[in-house]
Amino acid sequence: MKHFFECKNLSKDFGGLTAVNQFNFHMKQGEIVSIIGPNGAGKTTFFNLITGLYPVTSGEITFNGHNIVGLSPYQITELGIARTFQAVRLFTDMTILENAMIGQHCRTNSGVIGAILQSSDHIKEEEHIKQYAKNQLEFFGSRLSGYRMNQPASVLSYANRRRLEIARAMSTEAQLLLLDEPAAGMNPKETIEIANLIGRLRDERGFSILVIEHDMQVVKDVSDHVIAMDYGGKIAEGDYYTVANDDRVIEAYLGRSDN
Repeated sequence: MKHFFECKNLSKDFGGLTAVNQFNFHMKQGEIVSIIGPNGAGKTTFFNLITGLYPVTSGEITFNGHNIVGLSPYQITELGIARTFQAVRLFTDMTILENAMIGQHCRTNSGVIGAILQSSDHIKEEEHIKQYAKNQLEFFGSRLSGYRMNQPASVLSYANRRRLEIARAMSTEAQLLLLDEPAAGMNPKETIEIANLIGRLRDERGFSILVIEHDMQVVKDVSDHVIAMDYGGKIAEGDYYTVANDDRVIEAYLGRSDN
């Protein structure tokens, strides 16, 4: 049986350190899956392997029937996987709209010559890219759309920069979104809003979502399935309550009691 997304015996070594260790995982299309674990558990390394930022030491990663091990980040994005990062990475001197348009770069066809000559094909493509990006920004309402589209990204609050990074990932025409700690650094109100946003991304826009998150309320609110990692391996999986009450997960977060 082919899964929408699957990893088999996935490992990543950095010299003598094993950051991801024989990791097995699969998800269905339309699922929201949260990956939890203490700092250094291997969660972000796992995302970097999926998106081609790190080469895989051993194992397989398949997406929609495609083996993506060895592909470049650009090729993986073309296939339909996009991500955000722990630290927001925007072009702050560019406008909000231009940042969202960058997500369409992997879908362009007219090339450099068309851009220089301003061919009719290039102009049509540029207009399509602009309209597609606007559509993604409108999903976030007045926070990113309307008159704000033409403002530099530097004027945005931290929470709205997070939203813009998600909008840019959406603009790649992804099917699978990888969100790396989307609620990090947010206050309680913003955290509730980001949890609601993750649910809407699936319910209204049809994205499948893999999310790394430390805020357990967000994990509880959004997840169909939860994976817990520690020392690069999977230590528990299941629904939120099963994983949150697993002794190995509690030990990973709180440490082993000597009593």
